[in-house]
Amino acid sequence: MSVDQPPEDGVELKTRPTEKTEKPPLYKVLLLNDDYTPMEFVVHILERFFGMNADAARGIMQTVHMKGLAVVGVYSHEIAETKVTQVMDYARRNQHPLQCTMEKE
Repeated sequence: MSVDQPPEDGVELKTRPTEKTEKPPLYKVLLLNDDYTPMEFVVHILERFFGMNADAARGIMQTVHMKGLAVVGVYSHEIAETKVTQVMDYARRNQHPLQCTMEKE
């Protein structure tokens, strides 16, 4: 069978080009330590906005306190951006200087 002639049964098969789709990049959401935001407020933030239980939230809060920052979640760009905005807005409404940022993983 040549390329110019259809197969004997009269059916031609066409293949779809294989497209490789890349997964969207993920972003780390980070909490940064400061000397003014109460530890219990940080625990509350982690429970409320990141769905952590009390023990996990206290552990992350201790990491932030001891190391200066901690990754609190890894999300798509839009979700990470929303989390950062929610945390920053909530901290400001409660008059705390807590900083929350995001960076590409």
